[in-house]
Amino acid sequence: MPTSLTRPISWYRRTAVAGLAVVALAATGCSTKSSPESSGAPADDASAGTSSGPVTLKDGSSVKLALIPGGAHPYFQPWKTTAELDKTEFKLGDVTFDETGEWDQSKQNNVISSLAARGFNAFGIFGVSPTDINTTFEDLKAKGFAVGSLASCPAGNTNSADFCLSTDVEAAAYKAAKATIDAIGGEGTIVHLTGNNVDSNTQRRIAGVKKAVGETGGKVTELPVVTDIDKDLQTAQKAVADLLASKGKEIKGIVTTAYNPAVAAADGVASSKLPIKVVAIDDDAKILAGIKSGGVSATVAQNPVGQAYVGGWLLALLGSKQCTMKTPGVIVDSGSFVVTKDNVDTYDDERKAKTKELQTEFASQLSCQ
Repeated sequence: MPTSLTRPISWYRRTAVAGLAVVALAATGCSTKSSPESSGAPADDASAGTSSGPVTLKDGSSVKLALIPGGAHPYFQPWKTTAELDKTEFKLGDVTFDETGEWDQSKQNNVISSLAARGFNAFGIFGVSPTDINTTFEDLKAKGFAVGSLASCPAGNTNSADFCLSTDVEAAAYKAAKATIDAIGGEGTIVHLTGNNVDSNTQRRIAGVKKAVGETGGKVTELPVVTDIDKDLQTAQKAVADLLASKGKEIKGIVTTAYNPAVAAADGVASSKLPIKVVAIDDDAKILAGIKSGGVSATVAQNPVGQAYVGGWLLALLGSKQCTMKTPGVIVDSGSFVVTKDNVDTYDDERKAKTKELQTEFASQLSCQ
């Protein structure tokens, strides 16, 4: 389940710095604007009637945007409110947020087909099956639709969507493990709790944690990874309870790289009163409260708002035919952010700044009318 499934950092095609992006935009004829400093998302441009940013959308009225997770999950709830923000700021013809795919690729495909039949023509999709989603992307592209892979990139070496905007999960897991190692004082036993074992992205998370453990030169050891526990909170709670009952006295730290295990670990350790340091994923209210109280050492927040906002802006530019991608299938990391007691009240500023940077990064990938 999602902590933004995507490829490791080696796949990311980095773009030029902001100054070079402006040069590239000038060469392609795109209008450029500076973003205001006070907000993570650019403010309305009164003169153009659209959102300001490194490329100003001229007319989004023909674009009907659909943001489609694989199914219901807390991670995607910010997409719902951001879709409405996209509609307002970019003056889109319509938006929808549809999470009824039930984590089944065939059912998600049916949802997508139904929305296309209803006139939606720009799609931001978290594919249920990373190995199969390219077929869906190719079908949509063949019909002339704009398609973005959001919060997950297809498995393998090919992304058939116009772009992918997702967390680099291996890098995020590495950050989480490093934070866990710091929290336990650099030595002891940790355990990693995560999602679906057969998912290639879970294997990337496992690799990220193992890399951090390996860098300790044996000072930190890792118990067998606990997988397949992000289906729902109840599944995660049972797994955490069983783990603490059997191994609790051996464990100095728990690193979680999936949403439900993070919440379950925070609650389970607090209830057990064991001296275990917990590092979570994402910024659920319980997790943030735990950081403030000291019950949770850290978390690694992701950027679902940035995925939906920047993804919506880019899909509007592509869907309106104002712009095309210079290199279709480009992959960009949407960012991950270590949150501790020191920055729990201010980390969102870093995330907002990253969202601005994402627009500039994508702008240098565009050719515009």
